[in-house]
Amino acid sequence: MDLLSIISKPLNGEILAQPSKSMAHRAIVCASLANGISSIDNIVLSDDIQATLGAVQAIGAEISITDSVKYPGRKFITLKSTGKINIKNNRIDCIESGTTARFIIPISRLIDESVTIEGRGRLIERPFGVYKDLFSDKGVEYSDSNGKMPIYLSGKLEAGEYTLPGDVSSQFVSGLLFALPLLSLPSKIKITGKLESLPYIKMTLQMLKACGITIGHDSDYKTYNIKPQQQYKPLKYYATEGDWSQAAFFSVMGVIAGRITIRGLDLNSLQGDKVILDILESMGAKIRVCDEEISLYKSELKGTTVDISQCPDLVSAIAVAGSVAKGETSVINGARLRLKESDRIATTCRELKNLGAEIIELEDGLEITGKPMLNGGKTYGSGDHRIVMAIATASAVCSHKVIIEGFNVVNKSYPEFWEDFRSLGGEVMLYQ
Repeated sequence: MDLLSIISKPLNGEILAQPSKSMAHRAIVCASLANGISSIDNIVLSDDIQATLGAVQAIGAEISITDSVKYPGRKFITLKSTGKINIKNNRIDCIESGTTARFIIPISRLIDESVTIEGRGRLIERPFGVYKDLFSDKGVEYSDSNGKMPIYLSGKLEAGEYTLPGDVSSQFVSGLLFALPLLSLPSKIKITGKLESLPYIKMTLQMLKACGITIGHDSDYKTYNIKPQQQYKPLKYYATEGDWSQAAFFSVMGVIAGRITIRGLDLNSLQGDKVILDILESMGAKIRVCDEEISLYKSELKGTTVDISQCPDLVSAIAVAGSVAKGETSVINGARLRLKESDRIATTCRELKNLGAEIIELEDGLEITGKPMLNGGKTYGSGDHRIVMAIATASAVCSHKVIIEGFNVVNKSYPEFWEDFRSLGGEVMLYQ
């Protein structure tokens, strides 16, 4: 059985931040649409990144992977493309990566040839109907199996006005932003209602700009005017920046259980999850920042209220911090978290409760009453990489052993997680 046990220990030391999965996805996709050879450095071949590499190969990109010279232990990708979609495999397997699927669906419709979009695990049930509605009068035939994968696509995407609500995944907006500049006529994207996860759209715009694509938008990023017949330029050299989403777990470990220094994070990054430092500081955390090194020290935390709408991937890490903070911590505006790799509101609540946390599940968030220590016990990873990382983080303040079933799911985004955890003093062993 896939079981791991962790014995609570103080955590101290230094790690190098993982490369940003979000930016790596975007760099690979943009490079696949350029005419020429792109070089992308500082890559970790997580399951999700391998899904995107496979998807762009299916639409015609040629890829070679070597060891990185500048970033030991990481990979260097050389990607060659003609700038044209050339379907080499009509069945595109997105594995369990929602990002891959939502990016590749509109891109695959730049030509008329039919494709099938496949997935595994919970991805099969995650929502894609936004595209079905958007494509209904835009030349694309979209069908699925009662709202689930596989998704069957045919027809060529047409230019025009695309309107979608702001409370759906920003990945739908990004997917359109990748594809529409390559059409022969102008297009417009309009967002209605409150726009959530705006930082991810800004990251897409940043990568598009790096590849020579110009997108006009209004001041609140709810209307996008897209010029037609643009051409992507290859990335002569792009080194993926550090990942704030993954670093959030080690940031919390530092402030609840020791002293941890994280190298390789850009304080000027557009990643919304860098707000983890502000959140922890508002809870009383002791943090020192020096260039690209961030040190976090064991601190006496106090509860706070966090609007998670612009940084949904932080919910589990924040919940762990709240579980040992003095007073009440509230996480609000997180309804979309129920559509992640797991129902992340429910699974965060359940697994921290299994460890002894005083936590209540709300419709769109969590209410947590902090206590000095958690208990420990058996937990289930729920097929969700961030839930497993949250459990590992919480283990540092548990009085008894923590057992995780399904611990290897971290490979989806962070294959080196357990290695880094051990390097900080985490006592981890297979459970018999």
